[in-house]
Amino acid sequence: MFDAALTPTRRTLLLSMAGVPVLLSACAQTSEDGGDGGGSGGEGGTITVGTTDKVTSLDPAAAYDNGSSTVWTQCYGYLLSVAIGSEDGRPEPDLAETAEFTGDTVYTVTLKEGLTFANGNTLTSEDVKHSFDRTIAINDPNGPSSLLGNLDSVEIVDDLTVEFHLKQAGDQTFPYVLTSPAGPIVDADVFPADEVLPDNDIVDAEAFSGPYRITSWAINELVTFEAFEDYAGLYGTPATASVVMSYYADQNNMKLDIQQGNIDCVWRSLSATDIADLQSDDAVTVHDGPGGEIRYIVFNFHTNPYGEETEDADPDKARAVRQAVADLLDREAISTSVYNGTYTPLYSYIPEGLPGSGTQFQDMYGDGSGGPDPDRARTRLEDAGVEIPVSLSLQYNPDHYGNSSGDEYAAVKSQLEADGLFEVDLQSTEWVQYSEDRVADVYPAYQLGWFPDYSDADNYLAPFFATENFLGNHYSNPEVDELIAQQRGTEDEAEREALFVQIQDLVAEDISTLPLLQGAQIAVSTAEVQGVTLDSSFKFRVSPLSK
Repeated sequence: MFDAALTPTRRTLLLSMAGVPVLLSACAQTSEDGGDGGGSGGEGGTITVGTTDKVTSLDPAAAYDNGSSTVWTQCYGYLLSVAIGSEDGRPEPDLAETAEFTGDTVYTVTLKEGLTFANGNTLTSEDVKHSFDRTIAINDPNGPSSLLGNLDSVEIVDDLTVEFHLKQAGDQTFPYVLTSPAGPIVDADVFPADEVLPDNDIVDAEAFSGPYRITSWAINELVTFEAFEDYAGLYGTPATASVVMSYYADQNNMKLDIQQGNIDCVWRSLSATDIADLQSDDAVTVHDGPGGEIRYIVFNFHTNPYGEETEDADPDKARAVRQAVADLLDREAISTSVYNGTYTPLYSYIPEGLPGSGTQFQDMYGDGSGGPDPDRARTRLEDAGVEIPVSLSLQYNPDHYGNSSGDEYAAVKSQLEADGLFEVDLQSTEWVQYSEDRVADVYPAYQLGWFPDYSDADNYLAPFFATENFLGNHYSNPEVDELIAQQRGTEDEAEREALFVQIQDLVAEDISTLPLLQGAQIAVSTAEVQGVTLDSSFKFRVSPLSK
């Protein structure tokens, strides 16, 4: 929330989450049969970070996933960012000198003097306007343009000053949006205004203004970051000049390499049993911290059973099917059997720990206390005239959310089929293809996970449920749209929280998505590594790492 002492028309960056508990969460190719993940274990002043995350694109207009954003965080500058170690997730000036509301719908940012990109090009207000304009114009289905739904225009005042003109007054979330995946500032002389720029062209052009520049790039294999000496933002000079990010196809190989010291740090994703094992290993340190990761099922309103584009389209039957799925899920069983409690049941769209978190899916579905109720599901289907068993195609991803995804969705399939109400066709697709298929109406129902862009409950609502949301699942509810807009402009904390609850009540009836689990993010480092910081920015930064 904004500091209550500030006027509604002119607020400096004194954003605060005071009184709001922060959520729990946190942190190449090697070959399938092994490899050293970058080998040197940081020798020669290099830190090596291992990950199983996948990168979709180096162009910030073309991706909206954790793997891509983790790379952007190191090499692109943002107008505002969250300080390392922040406990409240409050945005602070990064490339900006000042940032403030200068009117109900005008947010003015003044850049620091003398900013440049790594290629020597001057960074000015023209680059700022270009960065946001192109994200909106490209409107990539896998991009972050949905985060800019309240942005009407960006106007250049002078070389160092831009005005963001908003559609709605008093937007409580806009400064946070500038820290999000929609916020990287790109070089207007390099990035085209209306199309995505290939990764290698970005690297060749050295179009970076963050703490690091990329000096070598093999997507989802190996990335080398070298400190950008002229970076003048919030984070200062990196503790280690050279960092390698190595991408693993097999998390077991990654675990072995961190134990043997072949790599220095692991940032996503190890299984619950791997983490438990590593916690007893004196050679490594397991870190956790604030976050808010959630797991959920998305329903495509065109292609899910009885969906709008199916031969037997019927909105009442389609809703009954989605609700019956909610009646049959046993989140506690999945939490215990698959994740050993490292993920916990999630019964609302906003996770526990943020204002507006609730128990809609505990109260409205199943046995009313979080358990399944097959009799209730059967009655719901029969009353709607749905033919039993229901055939449901369900897709999951085996490489982006960790190896346990297979066990997680095998459990979901088993729960849905246990009483003969569903026949589930369970399939998996690797992430690069998955990210394309899910927005092309290929999957009637499918797995996704969410890593928050910023520490505000809006980030669990607007990107999912506003019309033209990033899911691309064809969900639209005008009343939900109106309430999402209303909460953004509501300063009173209690009033805003009441709107969060109202939005969730409506969407829990429609079940555009079905929340499953809430989890903590984890990083693992060798014992000699310093500077692993997992905070309420929800971003993993390599610049503090040293050994």
